[in-house]
Amino acid sequence: MYCPLSPKGKPLNRNPNLRTLSSSSSYNIKSSFKYSMALVVTLPIGTPPQHQQMVLDTGSQLSWIQCHNKTPPTASFDPSLSSSFYILPCTHPLCKPRVPDFTLPTTCDQNRLCHYSYFYADGTYAEGNLVREKLTFSPSQTTPPLILGCATESSDARGILGMNLGRLSFPSQAKVTKFSYCVPTRQAANDNNLPTGSFYLGNNPNSARFRYVSMLTFPQSQRMPNLDPLAYTVPMQGIRIGGKKLNIPPSVFRPNAGGSGQTMVDSGSEFTFLVDAAYDAVREEVIRVVGPRVKKGYVYGGVADMCFDGSVMEIGRLIGDVAFEFEKGVEIVVPKERVLADVGGGVHCLGIGRSERLGAASNIIGNFHQQNLWVEFDLANRRIGFGVADCSRS
Repeated sequence: MYCPLSPKGKPLNRNPNLRTLSSSSSYNIKSSFKYSMALVVTLPIGTPPQHQQMVLDTGSQLSWIQCHNKTPPTASFDPSLSSSFYILPCTHPLCKPRVPDFTLPTTCDQNRLCHYSYFYADGTYAEGNLVREKLTFSPSQTTPPLILGCATESSDARGILGMNLGRLSFPSQAKVTKFSYCVPTRQAANDNNLPTGSFYLGNNPNSARFRYVSMLTFPQSQRMPNLDPLAYTVPMQGIRIGGKKLNIPPSVFRPNAGGSGQTMVDSGSEFTFLVDAAYDAVREEVIRVVGPRVKKGYVYGGVADMCFDGSVMEIGRLIGDVAFEFEKGVEIVVPKERVLADVGGGVHCLGIGRSERLGAASNIIGNFHQQNLWVEFDLANRRIGFGVADCSRS
């Protein structure tokens, strides 16, 4: 799910910074991304390659690139310059409606070509043609032709790299069995100097020290209305604030009979979102320790109401570290110095929103709580690994 909360930044410099690594996995590519409120990778698409900015999103399926002719024209992909570009006709099986696992509304346009439209949780959208195109990382590392969206209308300046478990996601189509990223901290960053993180397709040389949790998977027979079976669902068990374990039943973090309550790792969401039972417990503890300092009547982005004026360090020290607990003692610990997000105007918020206000029925661990952490998605072994790191140097 692509869900930024901050105002969109200026266009980023396009520098793919790609290099290949030798290893046993099918892809062995180390790349980098710029981190603002999203993870923005620059990928070589087409033949010869055109470098396109895309938001790395583990919460969505279809990848799409910008194909419109608006200014600045250099940011968009020009299909006429690529010898491997192909638009899907209406007769293609993907363009027929009600195909299982394909949630895109598709229609036939006036040229008998396959048209799609895609809407995200934050209200952004993209529409255009479904096309087939490949990525060329190096002469020896090229993907097969992939189904992508070629957006002629969109509300964002960048495309999306869809990384979830769906059959049309980038990992599924390109047969990537493992990928990982390391999100740097945003302290002292601005639009002209965004921090750079690392991104691997294939094996990560740091993985020996990662700690893993098993992904929860859901067979077709278990599909429920509020469940996203294509998300990276993890067995979260609890939350600590300032060393205090909150009184939240572990069942709150697992899907109930209707599918509500699953906990997913989502690089495309900026903040973390919690269902009411968990959010209320977090808010109660925060109010207990810093109640008088909460900015009354203020709700950032319509979802986050634990916000503050005043000294970030002092409020952070009062709140303490925030920890998300998983099975086998695995946890994500956010140090007290980084529990508050700068949302502008001298205001800082806890970085946790209420899922219901987003229209979601799930718990979502956003990229704000994945800073200075390797997150590895090991698809072959159905597990997710975490490893603390200085991501600005990884």
